[in-house]
Amino acid sequence: MARVKIVQVKSVIDQSKKQKATMQALGLRKISQSIEHELTPQIEGMIRKVNHLVRVETL
Repeated sequence: MARVKIVQVKSVIDQSKKQKATMQALGLRKISQSIEHELTPQIEGMIRKVNHLVRVETL
């Protein structure tokens, strides 16, 4: 499996509760915070739902 680095680039203020929960489930709480995950279908779906709030880099 590939690894990805996910960086939060926008605030979750004014986003839906589902998007806030998705960001929290990914492990992101602050702008410019980054986290690495294995690229599983579940993580890929979560990224797709909040792609306007994050930047994704393949490692």
